[in-house]
Amino acid sequence: MPSQIFTVEDARVKAKRRLPKMVFDYIDGAAGRELLASENISAFESIKLQPRALINVEGRTQTKSFLGKDWGLPFGIAPMGMCNLAWPGADEMLAKAATEYNIPLGLSTMASSTIEQTRERAGENAWFQFYVSGSKESAMKLIDRAAASGYKNLIFTVDVPHVAPRVRDMRNGFKAPLKIGPKQFVDFALHPQWSISSLLRGIPSLANVETEVDGQFKRESGRGGIDWDFLDYLRSYWPHNLIIKGVLSVEDAVRMKQAGADGIYVSNHGGRQLDSAPSSIAVLPLMRTALGTDYPIIIDSGIRDGESIIKALAYGADFVMMGRPFSYAIGADGQRGLETVIELLADQISAAMAQIGVTEMNSIDENVLFQK
Repeated sequence: MPSQIFTVEDARVKAKRRLPKMVFDYIDGAAGRELLASENISAFESIKLQPRALINVEGRTQTKSFLGKDWGLPFGIAPMGMCNLAWPGADEMLAKAATEYNIPLGLSTMASSTIEQTRERAGENAWFQFYVSGSKESAMKLIDRAAASGYKNLIFTVDVPHVAPRVRDMRNGFKAPLKIGPKQFVDFALHPQWSISSLLRGIPSLANVETEVDGQFKRESGRGGIDWDFLDYLRSYWPHNLIIKGVLSVEDAVRMKQAGADGIYVSNHGGRQLDSAPSSIAVLPLMRTALGTDYPIIIDSGIRDGESIIKALAYGADFVMMGRPFSYAIGADGQRGLETVIELLADQISAAMAQIGVTEMNSIDENVLFQK
């Protein structure tokens, strides 16, 4: 039976029906009134592409060279915490897709699989993303593990000095690690397929973080104390590619480049941190101008279709990452749903490339945009 997923929104709707409310809201929710989460999407919708005619567009390819590797597609899987909530075994599904389609997979510090497991599953396609949660010493242990496992790309997320209140999570009683009380029990009982599968596989936990002295994980611990001195130390410590994620300030980005960062990852955390922040796509052209034409830039937040991927590349990104679309896909239909969404995005990119008259990713620049 086919997935019956023809858009990312189809996957979202199916995931909403299939997942417990607490789990879906954790994936789908954002900070504050969730205005930025909506603006991230509408900002892309306001950008128009310029159709062209009578151009030979046979032989189109989506291969994209980035950070020393040729990728099969111009997009990858953004780091997401506790992916196994979307469906038991989601981490393994993502790793399988990363290798099958030759795309990068960002492993979050807050993942349900270990650094070592993901590197073994996804090979060189695995990137490691980390926060400083707890002591700086515990953070460096994570980095040592990533280095020992063979990771070559380290994503340092800097936009969570404090975990923003997310109203849906508060209403649902969502906590990390997962706590199950009467309200959650009823929610899970109403979604037996997810619940039984999760019980058989084990309730998702945080596989890479250390507990504090009282045996409890503190999400906030250590985050607010990270500063430019730590970045300098990290740059001297980590010998491979260092990408700074969660950057919306041009001033900060320039300073990060000067500090030796190998790339800037423009992101507002999908609207999950500061509801009044600008959309990532609005900031992107300013970043490109300030950082120069050749400096590596990644973008995420609000990308829901192939045309938006092209728009991001035209606005100055070198590579695109996405998170929620893949969680929706897994929540909707597991591995099959994930592969359906990846292929859907690739098909949308190919169709749009034909319409705008380009045959390769490097040909996508501001000239493919409609200029009023």
